[in-house]
Amino acid sequence: MRTTVNLDDDVFAAVQKRRQATGAGLSEAVNELVREGMAKPRPKWDYVNTPASIGIRIDVTNIGEVLDVLDSDH
Repeated sequence: MRTTVNLDDDVFAAVQKRRQATGAGLSEAVNELVREGMAKPRPKWDYVNTPASIGIRIDVTNIGEVLDVLDSDH
């Protein structure tokens, strides 16, 4: 497939470095680098919710009360 892409300077530098090291053409070097990136496992991270006290207690089952508290100057 033929398409036009804009490469950031750091990406272009990596492509040029690959071309110099392997003698590959532009498309071949881009494809190699993209394939390597796709093959790497993505780091897994667990989201951790850390609650912080805001100094008030609200029964969140009563939305009216919640809105009243949030609208007040407490």
